[in-house]
Amino acid sequence: MTKNKITESEIEKFAIELLEKQGYQYIYAPYIAPDSETPQRSSFEDVLLTDRLRTAVGRINPMIPADVREDAIKQIQRLNSPELIANNEEFHRMLTEGIKVSYHKEIGCISSILCSQSSRGIDTTGIGIF
Repeated sequence: MTKNKITESEIEKFAIELLEKQGYQYIYAPYIAPDSETPQRSSFEDVLLTDRLRTAVGRINPMIPADVREDAIKQIQRLNSPELIANNEEFHRMLTEGIKVSYHKEIGCISSILCSQSSRGIDTTGIGIF
């Protein structure tokens, strides 16, 4: 009896193909490495591609002021539980439920109200994630 083993690289390849079929773009990691010709992170320790994140948050949430969007990004950057699973769960919650942000919104020119909205991390139109 032959046992079929699934390797990590097979799972990764399957996941990449599945996401590409949904319209996501795969970029080979060495192409965006800090020492590449087109770096998108300053060190290998940078988990988030902050410029891409900032662009996507702005595209997905154009109605939210830039400084408030920046606050949402900082909330993502501050995930710092010593438990990896807790960070993963919190990040997943942020992606699926949004990030709570508050700001004052001008009504006409005479008054303002405190607005609370969720800054969405997933583009629910299916275009992409960050």
